[in-house]
Amino acid sequence: MIQTSAPAKLILCGEHAVVYNRPAIALPLGNVRAYAEAQPGAPGAGLRFVAPDLGADWGFADDPQNPLNELAAAALAYLNAPVPDLTVTLRSDIPIAGGMGSGAAIGAALVRALAAHAGRELPTAEISAMVYASEGRYHGTPSGIDNTVIAYEQAIWFHRRPPAPPLITPVAIGAPLTLVVGDTGVRSTTRLPVGAVRERWQADPVVYEGLFDAVSDLVAQARDALASGDRTALGGILDDNQRLLAQIGVSSPDLEQLIGAARAAGALGAKLSGAGWGGVMIALAPPNGHSQIADALRAAGASRVRVATVPANDHIVG
Repeated sequence: MIQTSAPAKLILCGEHAVVYNRPAIALPLGNVRAYAEAQPGAPGAGLRFVAPDLGADWGFADDPQNPLNELAAAALAYLNAPVPDLTVTLRSDIPIAGGMGSGAAIGAALVRALAAHAGRELPTAEISAMVYASEGRYHGTPSGIDNTVIAYEQAIWFHRRPPAPPLITPVAIGAPLTLVVGDTGVRSTTRLPVGAVRERWQADPVVYEGLFDAVSDLVAQARDALASGDRTALGGILDDNQRLLAQIGVSSPDLEQLIGAARAAGALGAKLSGAGWGGVMIALAPPNGHSQIADALRAAGASRVRVATVPANDHIVG
C-alpha cells in the first residue's frame, strides 16, 4: 500500500486582498492532514476512488468532469503513465469548507499517490500548479495560496504579480507561536464570499482598493513581527486585520462570537482565517495561555477546537 499526505493550512493574514495582487502570509499545520492510500485493484478494474468521509465511491471513467478525476488525468498525463488498476482511498482530518485548505490538501495527496505508484516523485512546483488548476474548478478565482503553502509545507509570503509568476518566499519565524483554532461549524464554499467581494469591488473599486492596501500594510508588519518574535505586536496586527475583514464583508456573527471569546480569555489577537462567512478563526495565545482560550471557545459554541504550534525557524529552506 502507498500512503501519501498533505497538511492543512491557515492564512495568518492577508486573505481576500491576496486575490487582488496584495501579499499574504500562510502557515502549514503539519499535525492536521489529508491522506491518500493507494492499493492495487483487480486487473482491468481501472482507477477508483473511495472517500469514506463523504460516503462516496466512484470510478475514474464514470465522471470525466469530476474535479478530482480531472486532477488525476492531469497527473497521469504529466507522468506519461497509463490509467492504473488502482483503488485510492481519500481521508482527511481537515474540515471541509472550513478555511483550512481541505480541497488542496486532498488534491496534493492524490497527485503524490499517483506519482508514487508510477515510481516518480513530482517537483513541488508541478504539484502546486496541478492543484491550483483543480482548485479553480471548485472556487472560481482562487488566489493560489492554498496549493502553494500545502505543496511546499512551509510558512510563505505569497504575492501575485500578473502577468509575472507569483512571488513566493519563505517567512522567518523568530519565536514559536501557539495558535488556537476555533471552528464555527458553519460551512461556506470559498467561491461564495470570494464572489461577493468581487461584486463589491466592482461596484466600489476606490473603497475596496483602499481596504486591500490597508491589509497589505498589515501583512508587511506581520512579517517583521514574525521575524523578530514579537508576539504582542503580531496579536495587534491580527486584530487590525480582522477589523478590515469585517469591513470587506466576510466576517459573520458566529466568527465574531468566537473571536470575542478568545480575546476575553487572554488571546493576544484573533481573526477569521480563510474565506469567511463561517469556517475557522485563529487566536494567538500567550505562553501557557492556550488552554484557557480553548475552553472559552468551546463555551462560546465552537464545534471543534485545535491547538497548533508553529515552530521557530532555525534555518529557512528556499
